[in-house]
Amino acid sequence: MPLLELRNVSAGYSHANVLHDVDLTLSKGEIVTLVGANGAGKSTLVRSISGVMHARQGEILLEGKPITGLSPAERLTLGISHVPEGRQIFLGMTVAENLRLGGYGAADSGKEAEAARLERVCGLFPILRERFDHTAGNFSGGQQQLLAIARGLMSGPRLLILDEPSLGVAPLLVAEIFKLIERLRDEGLTILLAEQNARQALAIADRGYVVENGRLTMSGPAKDLLRSPDIVEKYLGAGAGGAKALSERSGPMAAKLAALIR
Repeated sequence: MPLLELRNVSAGYSHANVLHDVDLTLSKGEIVTLVGANGAGKSTLVRSISGVMHARQGEILLEGKPITGLSPAERLTLGISHVPEGRQIFLGMTVAENLRLGGYGAADSGKEAEAARLERVCGLFPILRERFDHTAGNFSGGQQQLLAIARGLMSGPRLLILDEPSLGVAPLLVAEIFKLIERLRDEGLTILLAEQNARQALAIADRGYVVENGRLTMSGPAKDLLRSPDIVEKYLGAGAGGAKALSERSGPMAAKLAALIR
């Protein structure tokens, strides 16, 4: 049985649907990435799963049980944690205060359980331990993203939803964030990753879905999507037919891309 299943889900704003007839599954302990251009519907999809938006049609199941009508808080207590696009941390609060708020919806909210979760996330993010009592608004964009992910882990989720975690983050820190996502998956956490950086997202994912105009147009093992000429042309910056020429013109980085295409 999948951990999460969407059946024929549609959602939108005002009188218009943005998401159309989506079927999607996540199994326990895997990374599934949503690939698509800005405005394709990735954020609408993840918001529908976390309950920030309500599905207008279809059904969302968590371990076979319907959660479509539940509030975001109720879904959080069931183990769905959503780290939204733009981080949305509390800039006037300290790291400690942000993290403790993240644990508010945890199934076990006792002091000992909270202390254990704080110790775990500070072990994953040493910078947060170093700056535990510092105001979050003084952090760089990348450090704020780390805090947002750590806050999302404080509820002890079964499913962690990450919406554009690389947005506005320096490249070196992006690499560290993706390594962390892999580590969390290896520890058994299920992760749904909505990300414009298709190359890096697919490189760490088990499976992927392509979102175009609010519909899922392609899916499969991430390694297959990474090698698909259509994906390369639309999201990786080069057509398959031009890979050799690109390699010759652009040096080592293009050569790596050409190797992926082959």
